[in-house]
Amino acid sequence: MRAALSADLVTDLYQSHHTWLFGWLRKKLGCAHNAADLAHDTFARVLHAPPTHELREPRAFLSTVAHGLMVNQLRRQALERAYLDALAWRRESFSPGPEARALVVETLLEIDALLDGLPPKARQAFLLSQLEGLRYAEIAGRLNVSLSMVKKYMLQAITHCMRIDRP
Repeated sequence: MRAALSADLVTDLYQSHHTWLFGWLRKKLGCAHNAADLAHDTFARVLHAPPTHELREPRAFLSTVAHGLMVNQLRRQALERAYLDALAWRRESFSPGPEARALVVETLLEIDALLDGLPPKARQAFLLSQLEGLRYAEIAGRLNVSLSMVKKYMLQAITHCMRIDRP
């Protein structure tokens, strides 16, 4: 387990910059409630950040942490919307409960994180194969690439997934 920033440093950061961070987030998000939540999450994340002897640009540090959290939140919302849209296209009788929906969204986020960093065509080839069940020749046609290129993309994606550190 790695050490965290000192409690005194976090306290000073909070007292000196919380109002600024909240205002910055409110301007970005357009919602005071979401800004307050994200400011809280930012300082919670800062509590567990790697130790530093001196923080020369605290606002840049805080805005970088907050921006990362905001991107994660937007990505999660986009995945949730896509999942709910997909459900809306299914039969009326198929409606998973809130727990099942939460598990699916969490799984989708894990898959998204797992594939993050792959080149777009390798990611797309992998998803076409795994989610749509397309054969390599069909993927080649869809992506307008050769069959050997699809094989390279798939190898790249599988290798990438195998290298990811998991908790």
